[in-house]
Amino acid sequence: MRDSPGLSMGAFRIMSTDGSQLLQQIEAVVGEPGILTGKGLAGRSAGIWSGGELKAMALVRPTTTAQVSAVMKLCHAAGQSVVPAGGMTGLAGGHKSTSADIVLSTERMNRIESVDAHSRCMTVEAGAILQTVQETAAGAGLMFALDLGARASCTIGGNIATNAGGVRVLRYGMMREQVLGLEAVLADGTVVSSMFNVLKNNTGYDPRQMFLGSEGTLGIVTRAVLRLHEAPLAVETAILAAPSWEKVMSLLRYFDAALPGALGAYEVMWRDHYELNTGPCSSVDAPLAVDGPYYVLMDVFISDADHGRENLQALLMNALEQGDITDGALASSETERGKFWQIRENFEPEQAKFGVIYGYDISLPLDAMEAYVEAVRARLQRRFADAELMAYGHIGDGNLHFSIYPGEQRDRAAVDEMVYFPLQALQGSVSAEHGIGLVKKAYLGYTRGDAEIELMRKTKRMMDPANILNPGKIFDL
Repeated sequence: MRDSPGLSMGAFRIMSTDGSQLLQQIEAVVGEPGILTGKGLAGRSAGIWSGGELKAMALVRPTTTAQVSAVMKLCHAAGQSVVPAGGMTGLAGGHKSTSADIVLSTERMNRIESVDAHSRCMTVEAGAILQTVQETAAGAGLMFALDLGARASCTIGGNIATNAGGVRVLRYGMMREQVLGLEAVLADGTVVSSMFNVLKNNTGYDPRQMFLGSEGTLGIVTRAVLRLHEAPLAVETAILAAPSWEKVMSLLRYFDAALPGALGAYEVMWRDHYELNTGPCSSVDAPLAVDGPYYVLMDVFISDADHGRENLQALLMNALEQGDITDGALASSETERGKFWQIRENFEPEQAKFGVIYGYDISLPLDAMEAYVEAVRARLQRRFADAELMAYGHIGDGNLHFSIYPGEQRDRAAVDEMVYFPLQALQGSVSAEHGIGLVKKAYLGYTRGDAEIELMRKTKRMMDPANILNPGKIFDL
């Protein structure tokens, strides 16, 4: 290949000020369908939560790890910033880009490469959609444990980059526990492959963990080996009204002890969230009266085909007789199960009623949660009389979510401080599952110490000294 004017092929140094030579070289790697610029970007979304069109110098869409590597070599030599993109469903701004960035999307790297039923694992490309992975596993009589509301849009690479959580963390852990092996491309184009399909591999430092939760700042995940589990015979879903926070906590232990290993999800909605998501702005009717302070939604995995549902009904009746719940409903069909979960997962009622909502994703000890929620609510309404707070979350693993209508003043910084500042004294986290990105960068120090943050910086400098991979996310160098 001959050198182009202004281009040294030895160093791949791009001299063009508008990046056109770099884009031409990238097109030579990924082909014309693999790069979108200018009008080709029109209509491309910046993400379901971001709003508006994608901003980028170019959207690059490779189809293989080799292409990702070649693109990164070119960008590294040119000092060109690259923002990795999966399904762009994140809530922390980790995929946010500007017109000066190249956005590298794994959307065309979406194959399910293989399913190994005996080893209970699946090999996939990073752009595979979570729901597709779930359905493929189910087709083999297995289950991929990760599950979250954005399942139809989010990608496995994005789930890995953010160490996604979701509704089954109580039973199976976060994405970190679902990944047996992975492959990633570093900022300079080096391919790091650790594609093992074994549970035990205790051979020094674990390269997988460098990328899980790194939000695309250390490398671009291209492939993964996912851990699968045996699928339950059935899943039963119940919604319960609990009369107090003490009962919410004691019910968790009651069901977990009575159904060891079978409690798949334990979600809690405060009355404000339940009332909104079963009220006039919702398409779902309330299965229980809107007169209690807390509503528990739980999934139970059934292994006893003959008596599993009957045993669960007996446990629910006992909880009612003991006064641990005031009412309850056990879903009688998959349709009803879906409606129960809509109450927990729907965000359309918030948008319909309020228009503007600030979302929060935090964790803290269960014993401190009730007082914390009420303290935040009180501070919020003292400062902004027209503000409203809806609380809900994956309480089984200590993960609380807020949807806050900030009122007409819309002072995001003030609301953020009300939510995040008290977590320091409670040993809580400003991000339970969605990551830091840009949105929470200013508050990272509320959860991580100076030495921890500096270690993160040293790792970033070592792996990406030119700071071209998702620059400015999580922290500033």
